[in-house]
Amino acid sequence: MSLAGHAQTAIYFSSLHLNPVLVQIGPFALRWYSLAYLAGILLGWLYLIRLLTEDGAPLTREQADGLVTWVTAGIIIGGRLAYVLFYDLSTYVAQPLKIFQLWAGGMSFHGGAFGVAIAIIIFARSHSLRWLRIIDYVAMCAPIGLLLGRLANFINGELWGRPTTLPWGIVFPGGGPYPRHPSQLYEAALEGPCLFLLLWSLFRFTNARQSPGMLSGAFILGYGVFRFLVEYVREPDQQLIAFTSATGLHMGQWLCIPMIAGGMALMLWAIRRQPLPC
Repeated sequence: MSLAGHAQTAIYFSSLHLNPVLVQIGPFALRWYSLAYLAGILLGWLYLIRLLTEDGAPLTREQADGLVTWVTAGIIIGGRLAYVLFYDLSTYVAQPLKIFQLWAGGMSFHGGAFGVAIAIIIFARSHSLRWLRIIDYVAMCAPIGLLLGRLANFINGELWGRPTTLPWGIVFPGGGPYPRHPSQLYEAALEGPCLFLLLWSLFRFTNARQSPGMLSGAFILGYGVFRFLVEYVREPDQQLIAFTSATGLHMGQWLCIPMIAGGMALMLWAIRRQPLPC
């Protein structure tokens, strides 16, 4: 059946009755997108505290409480600046004040991850802690935020996929008349539960927690591979269609290539080092 034929029986996003705004009180609007970031940080912090009860933890509960502020700043600053630089620089050069309009969306995971790493390194050195081991533990928590963030993307009806004839294709507002891959949900499943279970298994059933760099390397590699694959069915950002056509890959895929290589290298480096005592 053609795309036009599938459009007759496809799922229409409007039929799901999803509203990007959870609560509206006068001019104040609480959006699912903002709530996803807040919930991801809160749940990630709670999970980190749980991990720190295991033997050989790289920092104390009190230090973890201080770390969350640094991590939050790294997510916001790194994620926003990377989006501006790699995804829509011309718009923000013309209207620089839009950089601060975080509620309008526009965050890059790659930049957020880099920002978090820098924040952890600064925090760890100021407290004489092993920064790579802290990154390992924080990486364990990241899939929680990724899951919630992708679900928020879906609720916003943004970042949809390419046209498809599959029965679960969705006709998104602004996405034309044809059903499209709900690529936000693909990413939510892969970057959330799948990546979480991978890291949890390494933490629980191997000596990965005693091998600095192993868990963060697995996270970087896993995310890079999952994101790279999903990008094949994801529609490129409107302002990057020409870039994608010229290079053959999406911007997200280009940013994932060094992640995949770096994750593999970090895991190999961790394997060759002597594990720390429990």
